[in-house]
Amino acid sequence: MSIITISGINCSVYDTMVNLSRLQFKLGDVNNFNVNGINISNKSKLEDFNPQEILNISMVIASGKLPVSFTINVEAKNPNDGTSGFAKTDATLKSFPWHLQIDGKETISGNIPSPVSVPGTGQISLIPLQVNLDLLKFLENQGYESLLNLVLALGGEEGSAARLTLFADPTVSTGFGDINYPGELKIIDYKFSN
Repeated sequence: MSIITISGINCSVYDTMVNLSRLQFKLGDVNNFNVNGINISNKSKLEDFNPQEILNISMVIASGKLPVSFTINVEAKNPNDGTSGFAKTDATLKSFPWHLQIDGKETISGNIPSPVSVPGTGQISLIPLQVNLDLLKFLENQGYESLLNLVLALGGEEGSAARLTLFADPTVSTGFGDINYPGELKIIDYKFSN
């Protein structure tokens, strides 16, 4: 009888691990993109910058810096909604250490400041990651126009996360303890990965 109980617990642990390993992640939109304090979310081309903004950005680039800040929204989907033969399982991301590449160049890393709940509803939950970095530190061989085109491609009016790649190593809390993913996930903007 105790063998059956242990076996039942093992199946429950195994089922939970399988369900939680089905969590999926994708890069969503990029919000609140600021270049040296200038919000560019309403700009789509170089001509949308006024003369003062051009001067501001030119001066900061001439000083050897280009500070930017933005939020990347990582979309998390938990397909464990009780259909398709899997039990409904809510998930809590306890930790989400990440590092970011822009145009294939390694930049900064971080983690979520607090746990994030991803309910077993099949709906998308957003994990906002705040990014603050000096673009010139990582993309120093780019010209002025190339840098402005990059920031517009990321955070402008028609911006997207297409030029970003996020790598993460999630830890999920369960009733049986924390579950670490077996390897680092590559998270991109056009498809969910797990």
